[in-house]
Amino acid sequence: MTDSARPDPDTPGSGILLLDKPVGVTSNAALGRAKRILGIRKAGHTGTLDPMASGLLALCFGEATKVAGFLLDADKTYLAEATLGVVTDSEDAEGEVIERHPVPDLELNYIEKVLDRFRGPIEQVPPMHSALKHKGQRLYELARRGEQVERPPRPVTIHELTLTNFESPQLCLAVRCSKGTYIRSLVRDIGQALGCGAHLSALRRTYSAPFQLVDATTLDALNTLDQTAARRLLRPADSALTHLPVIELDATQASRLRQGQRLSGLETLPAGLVRAYHQHTFLGITETDGEGRLSPKRLFATN
Repeated sequence: MTDSARPDPDTPGSGILLLDKPVGVTSNAALGRAKRILGIRKAGHTGTLDPMASGLLALCFGEATKVAGFLLDADKTYLAEATLGVVTDSEDAEGEVIERHPVPDLELNYIEKVLDRFRGPIEQVPPMHSALKHKGQRLYELARRGEQVERPPRPVTIHELTLTNFESPQLCLAVRCSKGTYIRSLVRDIGQALGCGAHLSALRRTYSAPFQLVDATTLDALNTLDQTAARRLLRPADSALTHLPVIELDATQASRLRQGQRLSGLETLPAGLVRAYHQHTFLGITETDGEGRLSPKRLFATN
């Protein structure tokens, strides 16, 4: 069977839309426009992009919202531009300038040595202008009132950090990172390590596992389509789960699984999550104990 099943014709209005979000539009606004064009109410995005950022935004519709958590947890890749010597309160170009420093003459080998400190597992203090909560309040709400609170550092992983261009004061980077990474804060810390401060002046997401920006459509292109044509752009929900192994069930097993029953006597797969299918139709996410027993975890509506 193929790695990802074809869309089920009996469950219209479900799937994943890959959108190339433009600068100046919030992720929620982009989602709202896509919902109106596709005519599907149940929807969600899988990792916010700030208005100043552009690039890949995976939108889940209908039953595909059940896989949104996997996309939120996925590794992501960005192209980032840092402006050295200027520090803002939001750590990006949308904030107010709070510090200015001269940019020293920086040699490329010195920049590389500094960047090497940020490769691999690191501890990162999240920005005040973020949706994280402190005593029940969003940090950005506190920041808008001029309040600062202590934020404990959080572990993240910078899988790849590549210097792609440097023309002072602009420093351009390619970053592949784990979930929870704030590129604004990474740029902030790199600027501090270089001795002149910095803020994030441009950001573009190019990859959100397992999807590539090259496969995304734009809002302008989406606006030219009618509902039927727009829905043809939806990818099946299981296209987000290609990292999971597959098990094929017979009709009896599929029926029992759909009723929420645990199955036994199946082929032995390594313990963990598994994609379950019947006649190439995706049934949902299941979990095996590694000894031929399978339990339903998140089932999908099929006829």
